[in-house]
Amino acid sequence: MTASTAPSLPAQVKQARETLLTVLRENDVQAAKWVDDIRRARPKKPSVVVVGETNRGKSSLVNALLVRPGLSPVDAEVATATYLVFDHGPEWAAQACYPGQLAPVGIPIDELTRWASAAHELPEGQLPPRYLEITGPVPLLERLSLVDTPGVGGLDSMHGELAMEAAANATALLFVVDASAPFTAGELDFLRRTGDRVETVLFALSKTDQFRGWREVLEANRRLLAEHAPRFADAVFHPVSARMFEMAAKAPNEQAAAMLRERSGVIALQAAMQELLVGRSAMLGEANTLRALSSALGERHALLKAEQRALSSGEAEAEALRARRDQLVSDRRSSTRGWQLKLRGEIQRARVDLGHESSRQMRDAQSYFRQQIEAANRDRLHELPQQVDASLQMISQRVSAVMAQRLNRVTDVALSELFSAEELDVIRAQFLRSGGPQVVLRPPDKRPPTPEDKLLVFMGISGGVGAGKIAALPLAGVALLNPVVLPATIVIGLGAGWWMARTRKHAADKQHMKQWLVESIADARSTLDQLVAEQLIEAEQQLSLALDDALGRRIDAIEADLKEVDKAIKMDAQERSRKLAELGRRIKEVGDGRDRAEVLLGRIRALRDQH
Repeated sequence: MTASTAPSLPAQVKQARETLLTVLRENDVQAAKWVDDIRRARPKKPSVVVVGETNRGKSSLVNALLVRPGLSPVDAEVATATYLVFDHGPEWAAQACYPGQLAPVGIPIDELTRWASAAHELPEGQLPPRYLEITGPVPLLERLSLVDTPGVGGLDSMHGELAMEAAANATALLFVVDASAPFTAGELDFLRRTGDRVETVLFALSKTDQFRGWREVLEANRRLLAEHAPRFADAVFHPVSARMFEMAAKAPNEQAAAMLRERSGVIALQAAMQELLVGRSAMLGEANTLRALSSALGERHALLKAEQRALSSGEAEAEALRARRDQLVSDRRSSTRGWQLKLRGEIQRARVDLGHESSRQMRDAQSYFRQQIEAANRDRLHELPQQVDASLQMISQRVSAVMAQRLNRVTDVALSELFSAEELDVIRAQFLRSGGPQVVLRPPDKRPPTPEDKLLVFMGISGGVGAGKIAALPLAGVALLNPVVLPATIVIGLGAGWWMARTRKHAADKQHMKQWLVESIADARSTLDQLVAEQLIEAEQQLSLALDDALGRRIDAIEADLKEVDKAIKMDAQERSRKLAELGRRIKEVGDGRDRAEVLLGRIRALRDQH
């Protein structure tokens, strides 16, 4: 087959998936069913996180894409830490979400601004939501989800960090700039920092109907990208006008309306988003299936190799298995040395690392905001508490993410201490297929809010900023393409919205603001340190149980292997030779299948990195 007629990568992946599933079914029906379940359960829709500086026309563009003027409140009014997540539904509905702790609160669509705006008061007795979820019968939302991030504070502030965290968990970023002037330094810096974390970025140049020189601005933007963010130098810009799109609804006839919609550029942007993202999302779903296939085939390969050794080595293999069984039984009974001491030591190191990380980030935030207070006018002082809130939420998310990474590393170290590489192939696949055991760190009990201080709103953070809902959206693909190296899925029930802007009174002068800043950050740090300590204690207990279970499973598997060895010893030479030949064929078939899955995963990863 020539290069010009070679099947596309999606076609090759689909063909390989079916072939490898057939191989797996012939060797392990239950494992094949598990892979099939993963394939059917994969997310169907990509997600797009929309970001931009204040007053760039970001939310107006979101409303135009959804064909619903006025739905998403304008940038200038949206509170810094409130996200709006738009998804498909049979009718328009909205709810305020508190992931991980409180039940969602239904809200009327016409009250979105009241819940999302810093300029409005919430209904009496309601806490500020972590994000708002809005569903409606929009055709675009049948194929992708939109997340509208707030524009208050600008991309050179702490809000930029929150926007970056949100974007890292989406299929793509829609970056909105307007046609009045080229990129600002803050926008370029945001794009530089985004380059290694966001898979795909689309650019929308808004308000093109209001600025005749928008083409010159577009060319200037291209030059600035080439110089300061070269990864995006060849990115496509979509000139758009949300105002022109809205005018189409008031056009005198359908012909004029169609012309306005086309000239607005919104229809073209909708089409580009779907063309670029929907196919890619499907590819990442295939990658997840291939990863499951690789794990299941790896397990089967290890088991077949053990069966081959049993047939080939006879009594020698039996002696090796008995010695390994006795060693694992001893390890399991030991509570004062070996793997448990290793686990405890790694947890202590994690506690020290997390303490340093938390302290560093709190010091940096305090230093940053002291400088902001010094330079602020009265209006800016009024806005700063929201920025402090955004900063502390970001720190909470980062410390939580670091904790998850450290606990994964702790588990990996402990597993490597206990099991050989071949044993780990089997154990990982068994844990994955059984869905656990999950190491779920429970969030602390919610303290009842008081009129004086509703300081904490606990929530789960399994997916970064935007919490549970954004976590549930299709990921950018990085995690899906990484090898599965751990048996435990660790979900941190840690995270907080401090909402000090709404719960603490502060004076308008700078000296009182500095005092308020010190007290607020000290409260946040104390609470975060306490939560981290509680979570690590829980983690040590849960990981100890998970590893003990892994030891028990391996010991049971060795007992089963010993029975097979006994059977093999009693076989005659002809039967043993026939079985060895069959095993050799299956080992090669399964090993080649796993290698094929890994090669295709590498190609998908390379394709992702090109964009």
